[in-house]
Amino acid sequence: MRIIETLVTSKVGGDEGTSIARRLWPVDKLLLFYLGITWLLIAVYSRQIPGAKWLLLAHAGAALLIIVIAKKFVSPLSLLFRHWYPALIVPALYKEMSVLIPALRATAMDETLARLDYAIWGVNPTVWLERVQHPLLTEYLQFIYSMFMPAFILVGALYWLKRPLAEFRYYGFLVVLGFLVSYIGYFLVPARGPRFILAHLHSTDLQGLWTYQWFRDTLDSLEGVHYDCFPSGHTQMTILAWWSCRQLSRTAFYAFGFFTLCQIFSTVYLRYHYSVDLMAGFIFAVVLLLVTPRLYAALEKGDGSNVSPSL
Repeated sequence: MRIIETLVTSKVGGDEGTSIARRLWPVDKLLLFYLGITWLLIAVYSRQIPGAKWLLLAHAGAALLIIVIAKKFVSPLSLLFRHWYPALIVPALYKEMSVLIPALRATAMDETLARLDYAIWGVNPTVWLERVQHPLLTEYLQFIYSMFMPAFILVGALYWLKRPLAEFRYYGFLVVLGFLVSYIGYFLVPARGPRFILAHLHSTDLQGLWTYQWFRDTLDSLEGVHYDCFPSGHTQMTILAWWSCRQLSRTAFYAFGFFTLCQIFSTVYLRYHYSVDLMAGFIFAVVLLLVTPRLYAALEKGDGSNVSPSL
């Protein structure tokens, strides 16, 4: 415990720790807004949503915790929690969408997305890619696809260690905003993916070598029945993290750029996404990179973060 407190104090102690304490940061305000909107949605349609009462309590509890920690506690450990708690709540909100979407969105959009793909390319991309299918390539791409969340944690850790904490907080805000925007997209355009609706068109199953099936089964188990295709979060979010790597080093930027290209290709090769999902993810990422600095600056007023949002 003393080791943790010493580490945190070195990062957020002294004048900076005092100036940023007991204020709601932009990421707090963003999450409180999202929690409030989804709380209202769940309350209005509570009869249609399984476990609505518990979801309402969880939302209220999460919002109260964010406010109490921000307003009442000032210590190295509370500041550590405040910088990193989005890494806990954002996956929980993702999991929540697997409950809300089936309950409130009766019609999936898979057929529409598949038709758009076919209209653009004249083929179904996931079916066409069978001609380059190989167990070694499948193994590699499934590993890359499965490293989606660890990659964000790694970039965050590098920001924590190498950059001023004001920049870490901006990176965290950008990532959280990106995820929440993608969740809204999932809700508005629910789709499960080509590996389900186009299964009858695929002549062969994907085959790996060693860990492919384990990674695939683990992801399926963690996600459950989810409608998370449009936009492609793996495309949108990986682009946001890659662009943020500019602030770390040229090596990190180019290395993550290669990871990003592989990540985007894997989404279609592995039959998780339609190509239009990727296009939407790219557009969403560009828009977020353009609008987030101003949004962050507006929410930052009065929180003492003092960062120039230039990532």
